[in-house]
Amino acid sequence: MNPPSRLASPVVELRQYTLKSGQRETLIALFDGEFVETQEATGMTVIGQFRDLDRPDMFVWLRGFEDMQTRKDALSAFYGGPVWAAHRDAANSTMIDSDDVLLLKPAWPDAAFDLSGLLRPTVAEDETVSGRSRLSGFVEISIHHLQPGAEAGFAERFQAAAVPQLAANSARLLGAFISEHAENTFPRLPVRAADNVFIAAVGFDDGDVHAGYRAALAASPAWQAVRETMQAVSTKPAETLRLTPTTRSLLR
Repeated sequence: MNPPSRLASPVVELRQYTLKSGQRETLIALFDGEFVETQEATGMTVIGQFRDLDRPDMFVWLRGFEDMQTRKDALSAFYGGPVWAAHRDAANSTMIDSDDVLLLKPAWPDAAFDLSGLLRPTVAEDETVSGRSRLSGFVEISIHHLQPGAEAGFAERFQAAAVPQLAANSARLLGAFISEHAENTFPRLPVRAADNVFIAAVGFDDGDVHAGYRAALAASPAWQAVRETMQAVSTKPAETLRLTPTTRSLLR
């Protein structure tokens, strides 16, 4: 299979699953073993799968689509197909809730995830590195809840003022997105259609680099000015997800 193109994710779902206690590793093993290539075979891209460091019963993942029609066709094929039929009971048995889903689009023309050239380990390779399942890579996803209609202006301010601050503090902007308000083309899977959000995914080499980045921003007057500007159009404090990738996550 060819690596995903640069613009593999003009439409993105950010999915947060609340799991039954102690079931996260069970779901990750099932997901990484059965639900990666089989979803991509229908025309979607499995972008990343993550453990939430602050919520031990949360599984966070992202998948992308070329457009809303492709999303409908791909989801119809996968959830109506034999792989999901064979494994859905096992997957669903690990979950309390799987409806926390945000539908997103790139915040500016080149803000989509760049997955070019990235290769995930095969299942066999994954099994040989099971002892290293918690990789050193670290991803922070910030979710900013905005007043209606404020997404585009917020994205412009973030790109102009915040992105340089990230680069100056050893952080890599992996992708930036705003709400996609198009009609949900696969209503069998609900999305949080009423939300107006801006989301930034930022990558770090490890948790120590992330801690240093957070400390540097907290001490930066320039960053505080950026935060105040962004908070002026926010409806509540931003959510921060501190994530580590599974061994088969492309995004890391």
